[in-house]
Amino acid sequence: MSTLLIAGLVLAVFAAFTVLRAVRIVPQARARNVERLGRYQRTLTPGLNFVIPYIDRVYPAIDLREQVVSFQPQPVITEDNLVVQIDTVLYFQVTDPRAAAYEIASFLQAVEQLTVTTLRNVVGSMDLEKTLTSRDTINSQLRGVLDDATGKWGLRVNRVEIKAIDPPQTIKDAMEKQMRAERDKRATILTAEGQRQSQILTAQGDKQAAVLRAEGDRAADILRAEGQSRAIDQVFQAVHRNDPDPKLLAYQYLQVLPQLAKGEGNTFWVIPSEVTTALRDVSKAFSEALPRSGAARTDDSAETAAAQAEKDIAQAGEAAAIAVADAEEAAGTGPGGTVLEQQLADR
Repeated sequence: MSTLLIAGLVLAVFAAFTVLRAVRIVPQARARNVERLGRYQRTLTPGLNFVIPYIDRVYPAIDLREQVVSFQPQPVITEDNLVVQIDTVLYFQVTDPRAAAYEIASFLQAVEQLTVTTLRNVVGSMDLEKTLTSRDTINSQLRGVLDDATGKWGLRVNRVEIKAIDPPQTIKDAMEKQMRAERDKRATILTAEGQRQSQILTAQGDKQAAVLRAEGDRAADILRAEGQSRAIDQVFQAVHRNDPDPKLLAYQYLQVLPQLAKGEGNTFWVIPSEVTTALRDVSKAFSEALPRSGAARTDDSAETAAAQAEKDIAQAGEAAAIAVADAEEAAGTGPGGTVLEQQLADR
């Protein structure tokens, strides 16, 4: 009984183990290749799958999702014989699990080596400046070459990106100096442009100010000339309206005569003969009362002004006599003139 029981237990365990080996559950986006007696049989799809235990061999799952692989920086020589370190990132996806397992021994290693060689071929035909500024071109060329080569391996290369391009340190220093010089150049140009614009604006402001100032001076001169013209016109109209007599004109003539004697350069005098007539009219003004106008007879303030005028005429006559005496003493009797004693005798 014990022997049969043990045998039954062994058979039960063996049957359970056999059933477990016959059932395979494959996760989503995974695939597993099956070999039967050493020959490829089929590829298990996601879900529940059954195989023949001890006859079918199931290989590890192959990821069908898009994968990202970052390769180590590789030294690449450019066209101008500079060694740069280029770091690449590869995005690929397994589309055929059978080909990925049987067409290539290690598709990751194959993709890495193919990327390095293709990168050296592409970058080797460019100089450093073009390499630094043509990343899109390098990426597209790498993707085209890798996609064509990995198609038979059951792979599809979606994208290839250049993660970093590191030139030598000496080149970095030279590039930094060049960038600094470019920045200094732009700063100098901007400063010069600002100064030029400032000078232009200042000149325009000075021009407008000068124009406005000239227009203001012109307007002031015009207004001043108009004022003087109106004043002269009013004086002229007042003179003609009041009809001055010869005595008043003689008084004005004698008022100007002392001013002529005050000049520093007056060393020679010519006294015209009209001075005698002027002195005679002034002398008569001392002995005769000035006629009063009709307006003066009716206005008391006008009488006061007339009295003051008589007083001023008397003082002006005395000053004129003194000035004529000084002139006669300095220059004697001129042509067309008379002697001061004769003027006083006539007075």
